[in-house]
Amino acid sequence: MTRAERTVNLIGVVVPFLGVLVAIGLLWDRAVDGPDLAILAVMYLLTGVGVTVGFHRLLTHRSFQTYVWLERALAVLGSLSVQGSVMDWVADHRKHHAHADREGDPHSPHVGHGSGLRGLWHAHAGWLMRTQGQADWQRYARDLYDDPGMRRIGRRFPLLVLVSLLVPTVLGFVLDGFSAAGALRGFLWGGLVRIFLVHHVTWSVNSICHFFGSRRFDIEDRSTNVAWLALPSLGESWHHNHHAFPRSAYHGLRRWELDPSGLIISALHRSGLAWNVVRIAPERQRQKTLVDASA
Repeated sequence: MTRAERTVNLIGVVVPFLGVLVAIGLLWDRAVDGPDLAILAVMYLLTGVGVTVGFHRLLTHRSFQTYVWLERALAVLGSLSVQGSVMDWVADHRKHHAHADREGDPHSPHVGHGSGLRGLWHAHAGWLMRTQGQADWQRYARDLYDDPGMRRIGRRFPLLVLVSLLVPTVLGFVLDGFSAAGALRGFLWGGLVRIFLVHHVTWSVNSICHFFGSRRFDIEDRSTNVAWLALPSLGESWHHNHHAFPRSAYHGLRRWELDPSGLIISALHRSGLAWNVVRIAPERQRQKTLVDASA
């Protein structure tokens, strides 16, 4: 990783954190209103879905198929999460699955960069300064590399970062009666705070969901399911389920395993916007279940 790449990633980690500190001060002084939090919620959901449904389940694992225009739209929404270009994200994640918790995994808490708390930090955010964006596109994301549309979206990632900050700023400006104060609050809550939250929830799947939690399938890596993280991660924290069946469109495999992203894919399917949705039959799940797994 070049020094410029490390610097950009460091800025991407530190600036949203500073925004959160400012937001805490505003909350203390009660200088926040309903529209500010609504902008935060809408931007969180849109960009979070761009990551979970778009970057992850559609583009990385091809868990379902959809129209080209919707695929592009989800790729743009995922890019607005400011987690790197679509090309980098998909290549890194496929490399993670190819080497899960073994040498070569970009963000395992167990190998390559220490263990214990040091490994946990590497899996959460330390990898951004070492291995993020270094997976070979032509090896791990050849389908996207060969797609001119996806390459264009990838090249426009810096512009999409600006859009990611501009949209909530404009919304705050308009909803607050065309005021500069509203624009600043929109930038803060819907921009910086939202990026901070989406970042750390996503990174928690990399770190916490390979360190703490439950397991019920007989697989070699150390992925886990973490129930309390299911709602903020939009279902991604059923990570052990996902590693057991990577192509499954649904990470929550039991009725009580909350999976908002899976519900969105189901809605797309019912509306005719998704097809060839990958589901894992109960028989396949039972074949892979550990003998002593808890019910």
